[in-house]
Amino acid sequence: MTDEPVTSEPLSDPAVRVSGAEEIAPDLLVIPNHRVALVPNIGVIGGTDAVLVVETGIGTANAEQVLAFASEVAKGRRLYLTTTHFHPEHAFGAQVFAGRATYLVNRAQADDLSTKGAGYLEMFRAFGGHVAHRLDGVQVPTPDVVYDDDACDLDLGGRTVRLRPTGRGHTKGDQVVEVPDAGVLFTGDLAETGQFAIFPWFPPYDTDVSGVRWLTVMDRLAATGPRVVVPGHGDPGGPQVLTDVRDYLRELRDETWRRRDSAMGEAEIVAEVRALLIDRHPEWAGQEWIERGVGCLCAEHAV
Repeated sequence: MTDEPVTSEPLSDPAVRVSGAEEIAPDLLVIPNHRVALVPNIGVIGGTDAVLVVETGIGTANAEQVLAFASEVAKGRRLYLTTTHFHPEHAFGAQVFAGRATYLVNRAQADDLSTKGAGYLEMFRAFGGHVAHRLDGVQVPTPDVVYDDDACDLDLGGRTVRLRPTGRGHTKGDQVVEVPDAGVLFTGDLAETGQFAIFPWFPPYDTDVSGVRWLTVMDRLAATGPRVVVPGHGDPGGPQVLTDVRDYLRELRDETWRRRDSAMGEAEIVAEVRALLIDRHPEWAGQEWIERGVGCLCAEHAV
């Protein structure tokens, strides 16, 4: 995949804490990530007949906790699992659910798992420490059910959950999870709170992230007006979560393209845009992602 880790900073243990689960609507819980790096927000969505788990956490030990928690919530109801995209902290615990839950994803995400999963497993293991330990014994997951890239309405009994691919954005295979009766939207890493947008821009190994298309996706999602938005990482919030991310992506695009089109070199563009955006958003984490975003947008054109 790549010889260089995403960040050189030591990472804390990416442990999921199921004891912190919060009910944000009837029979709809979120296990929050508590702003711990490489821990996603995880959903447990119930109907009268079945329960859907959204995300696994990174590695088998985290996934075992999530499965045990979901099984307790389900109390005999059928279990389903889905993931918003193929990255390890979201999907690389799915093997634990084999035989216990039906794992279903959109076709583009399944393609990402099969073509890029092994490379990302290698890259994340290279972080060493807690992350490598969490990935001991992990295998790239294989979904049980793959649906074509339109949408999949999953009937949980008295509650229908819509799995909706968004098209290329943060990854090629992004999928959002909508709970229409509760007005809840799980975005995966299309949206975060309290940090700069995550751009997995690793040329020549992975260049599927698209800042231009991501911005289009956020325009569409913002227009749906959900009551609660559960981001991939950070605190859940209202519809402002979506517009904040959209506005940041527009800001990143405009500042990058203004300099690119004036024939500045990429290193100089990175330095100027990074300083500008940190000054505008000094409280946000993930400053290393600004450079990746600039690189991506320097290579992109309007579509």
